[in-house]
Amino acid sequence: MSAGAHDEARLVVVGGHESDDGADLGFLRDALPGAVVSPAGRVLHNTVSALLTSGDAPVAVLPMTFGRNPTMVADVAKTLKWLSTGDGAGRVVLCDDFGTIDHLIAWLRKAATETAKHRPGAALVITARASNPFDDAELYRVAHLVRTHGAGLEVEVACVEEDGDVADAVRRARLLGSEESVVVPAGFARTSSAPWGSGELARARFYGPLMSEQAILQVVRQRLAAAEHSLSHGHDGIETGLLADHGHGYAHSHAFEESQGGHAHPHPHPHPHPHGGGEPTHAPVNSAHGHDSKHHEAPAAHGASNDEVLTHRH
Repeated sequence: MSAGAHDEARLVVVGGHESDDGADLGFLRDALPGAVVSPAGRVLHNTVSALLTSGDAPVAVLPMTFGRNPTMVADVAKTLKWLSTGDGAGRVVLCDDFGTIDHLIAWLRKAATETAKHRPGAALVITARASNPFDDAELYRVAHLVRTHGAGLEVEVACVEEDGDVADAVRRARLLGSEESVVVPAGFARTSSAPWGSGELARARFYGPLMSEQAILQVVRQRLAAAEHSLSHGHDGIETGLLADHGHGYAHSHAFEESQGGHAHPHPHPHPHPHGGGEPTHAPVNSAHGHDSKHHEAPAAHGASNDEVLTHRH
């Protein structure tokens, strides 16, 4: 059965490599009583299962990604698929992702504009924890769009695996003529452990969190409310979430097998972008399947969704 209007959903936010597996999201537990922060996988399964057996309230699961971790979203959906049967039927809902690639670009362009205004001659170094090659490659694509449609400053990328990776990016920016660097996280990091003030980082500074805690909280509440509304209409978003990583990775083509007399197989599955059921709560710009750069001309002018917080229109 569907959740009744009187039932308030228990919120589980899921962190991946963009939030250090949820370590950067601890403030949500304090701001949202009852909220749980979890990584994907077995821990998420056990967390949702425990919440379902501890009461009658539905459980809403929110993937905390800016669109750079579609594999996590699909994994979360697989976990919820198992749990949405039996006693969990009608009581589990997958929220829309926290944000999209276009949101990430808009916030990073804001950082670039502020850096160019307050620290002329500085480069912007976009940093994130290293993950798989495809998610890392997406970060380089994002950086290129920020550079191309940004504020005229140099933009470098640091996919961090070792302590010296940020310093290496700062060194590249210096060799390209930047007097100093401002390091900005492309995710939910609140702080940086880099050794500021020494070596290459002597002329670098940490920008700070990409979004304020209040801005993140506002979006989380929006996603939760939309998910509760969808679930009340019988839509749990799980089937859509299962397709989140479709096409992510090496492109697949059947041209070779067809040329060799093989049999092509159809792809009947749809390609929806929002990960919630029912009417979508936002209409993202074609960051995944379109490549027209006009979509990124000005964050305040286009907006990748109707979320004013994520597109700076407050």
